[in-house]
Amino acid sequence: MTRYVSVVVTACLAAVAGLSFQRVFGLGPVLPVAAVAASVPTVLCALLSGPRKDKRPWPLWISLVLTVAAWAGTAAVTVLRPALGSGTLPDALREGVLSSWKSILTTLLPASAEPELLLLVNVVVWLAAFASAELALRTSLRAAPCLPALAAWAVALLLGVDGPGSNTPLAAATVVLIGVLILVRSDISNISDTRDGAVRISWRPFVIGVPVAAVLGGLAFAAAPVVPVSAEPYNPREQVQAPPPQRRDSVSPLDRVGGWLLSPDQVMFTVQAKRNEIERLAVLDKFDGVTWSSTARFVPTGRRVPEGPRPDKKHEVAQRITIRDLPGVWVPAADRPRQVDGLPVVVDPDSGALASAQPLRAGQTYRVESVVPEWTADDLAAARVATDAEARAARELPWGPGATRPPVQVGEFGQFARAATQGATSPIQKAAMLAEYLKGYAKYDVTAPPGHSYRQLDYFLGEGRRGTPEHFATAYALLARTLGLPSRVVVGFDGGNRVGDTVQVRSGDVMVWPEVKFDGLGWIRFNPLPDSARRSKKNDSVAAGETEQKLEQAQKNAASQQRGQGPGNTPQKEPKKPAAADSDEPTPWWVFASIAVVVLLIGYVFAVLLAPVLRKRRRRAGPPSARITGAWHQALDHLADVGLSTARTLTAHEVARFGASNVGDDAHGQLGPLADLVNRSRFAASHPDPDAADRAWRHTDELGRLVTARAGRLRRLRRRLHPRSLRDHRDREDRGARTD
Repeated sequence: MTRYVSVVVTACLAAVAGLSFQRVFGLGPVLPVAAVAASVPTVLCALLSGPRKDKRPWPLWISLVLTVAAWAGTAAVTVLRPALGSGTLPDALREGVLSSWKSILTTLLPASAEPELLLLVNVVVWLAAFASAELALRTSLRAAPCLPALAAWAVALLLGVDGPGSNTPLAAATVVLIGVLILVRSDISNISDTRDGAVRISWRPFVIGVPVAAVLGGLAFAAAPVVPVSAEPYNPREQVQAPPPQRRDSVSPLDRVGGWLLSPDQVMFTVQAKRNEIERLAVLDKFDGVTWSSTARFVPTGRRVPEGPRPDKKHEVAQRITIRDLPGVWVPAADRPRQVDGLPVVVDPDSGALASAQPLRAGQTYRVESVVPEWTADDLAAARVATDAEARAARELPWGPGATRPPVQVGEFGQFARAATQGATSPIQKAAMLAEYLKGYAKYDVTAPPGHSYRQLDYFLGEGRRGTPEHFATAYALLARTLGLPSRVVVGFDGGNRVGDTVQVRSGDVMVWPEVKFDGLGWIRFNPLPDSARRSKKNDSVAAGETEQKLEQAQKNAASQQRGQGPGNTPQKEPKKPAAADSDEPTPWWVFASIAVVVLLIGYVFAVLLAPVLRKRRRRAGPPSARITGAWHQALDHLADVGLSTARTLTAHEVARFGASNVGDDAHGQLGPLADLVNRSRFAASHPDPDAADRAWRHTDELGRLVTARAGRLRRLRRRLHPRSLRDHRDREDRGARTD
C-alpha cells in the first residue's frame, strides 16, 4: 500500500512539473495535457509493476513497450486530435517530437497552443511520470522517484525563461510533494509485524512531517521573490538561430502613400477604443540611396510583444481593430503594442512592428493592447543621442546601388541641415528646429510625384518645395543623419472618421513621420509636416491625437529650455542619465555576502536541530532488535549531556552505573532494564519481540526527561548546536563496546 500511495505522489509531482510549462503556453492549454500525461502512465505502471500477492511484477521491458504504445494512442486522441482527423498524424508526431523545441525557442512567449508544440509537454510529462512510477514501485529508494519530475522542471524552466507569469507557487508545491514522498517511502521501514501477524504502520511521521513539508513549501514561496540573483538566467534562445528575415510584402507601404492620398475615402480599417491614437503600420530603417526598407527580423509569437523603453509616464490603450481594405501583411497598432489576440502575427522584437503570417483579409478582427509613452520637456531636454549598434546603422548615408563615390546631394543635404539648425547646441534642439524649419519651408501637395531617392529629394528641397508626407518624412530622416542624429521612417495612420463608437481610418489618413533615437528614451517621433497636411475636417472627423499634441509641445518646450527662452526658462544644465539607468546599478557585493552568511547560519541551525530528530526517527524504525539497539544509542546520546564521552570501553551495566552516579538513582531504574534488553537482544538465542522494543524506548524516553531535568534545557541546546551533533558515531562505538 505504501508503494501505491507513493506513485500517487509521483503522479502529482509530474503533473506540477507539466504545469510549469504555463510560462510557455499559458495555464489553460497546459492543464489538460499535464493531467492526462501524468495519470495514464502512472496507472499503467501500477498495473504492470506494482507488488502483487504471490506474483512477481511484469519485467521492465514489457512495461516500457506497453507505455510507448499507450503514449502513441493517448497522444493521438488527445493532443493531436486535429491531426488525426485530417490524416496528418504521422507528420504531426514527427514534427512534435523532433522539432517542437526549436519552434518554441524561436517564438516569443507565450507560444501558440498548437498541437505539435503541446506534444512536447505531453512527452516530457509522460516520461517523468513513467520513470517516477517505476522507481517508486521497483526500488526502496526514498527520494529517487522525484528526480524525473525535477528533470521535467528543468526542461520547462529552460524553455520558459522569457515567458510571462511566475512558477513560484508550483515550485513551492513541488517542495511540499517531495517532502511528502520522502515521508511516505520512509514509512516502508516503519512497518513491523505484531505477534498475531498483523501489520502495524507508524503514522507518527505523517502527523509531524506533513505540516513540516507544508511549512517548507510556504517558506519556499515566500523566499523566492527575495532570492539574490547575480546575473541574468541562462537563455537557450541565444543559442538557437532564428529563421532568416523574409520579405513580407512585395510593395512597401511607403510606395503606396501617394496612391492612397489620391483616393482618400477608401476605408482601410476600423478602430474601437476609448481614445484616439496614431496607428503605426511599418517601420523602415534602412536606406540604400533609392528606397527605404525594413531590416526587421520577425519571429513568431503567441500574442506577446516584448517591451521597449519604459518611460516614467505612460498610458495604456486597448483597441479592437477590424481590417477592411488594407492590403499587404503589415498589422496596424498603436506604439508600442504589448499583446495581440485574435490574429496570428509575427513581431520584430526591436521595433515592436507587427506583421501577419498571411496577407490581410477583409473582416479579420483582433484586439491589441498597447502602452503609449508620454515624454515631458524635461525628459527630452536631458536626452542624449543613442550610440548603440542600431543607432550607428541609423546614421548611415549610403552612396546608392552601384555608386563608386558619394553623391553630391549628401554634401548639399548637410549644408541645408546645418543652416536649418543654426544655433542649436543639443540633440533635441537640432531635431526640433529641423522639424519646424521643414514645416514652413515646403508646401503640402498630394499631387506631387512620389519617390524618395537622393535625386528626387534634392528636387523636393531645391526646386519643387511641394510634397506629400513621404517627401517631408524621408527628407527629414536624411537631413537628420547628416547632423549625426540616428533616424528612421515610419508609415501609419492618424485620425479617421467617427461612425458611432467606431473610427473609420481611411486611405487619406495615411501619415509618414520620422523618428530619432535618444539614449534611454528610444525612438521619438517628430512632425515636419505643415499644418495644412491634415485633411479638411468634417463633422464626423477625429481630431489630432492628444498624445501627438503633447509630444510636439514637449519638443518645443525642451528646445526652448536649451536656448534659455520660452516656457520653462531654465539655465542649460548637463545631461543627466535617465531614471531607468539608476535601477540598473549593480547591487554591492557585500549585500550578497551578508545574505549568504545569514542563509548559511539559518541552514546550519536548521540542520543541527533537525539531525537529532531524524536520527531518533531512524533508530525507532526497523525490526525489534534494531529498535532496541537504537534505543540504547539514544540513551547514550542523553548521557553525553551529563559527561559521558564514550561508551567504547564500558559494558552496558557500567554505563547504567555511570547514569546513576551522574543523573540519580531514578536513572539507574531506567538504564538497568534497558541494559538487560540490549544484552539479551545481542546474545540470546531467540529474537526479541516488538513489546521488548517498545519497553526499551519507554526506558529511553524516561531517561531523556531525567537528563533534561538534571542538565537543563539550555545546556542540552548548546550541545545540539555543536557541529559534532551532525554525526552519528554511536554505531562505531557500539561495535567496540564490551557487554556483560
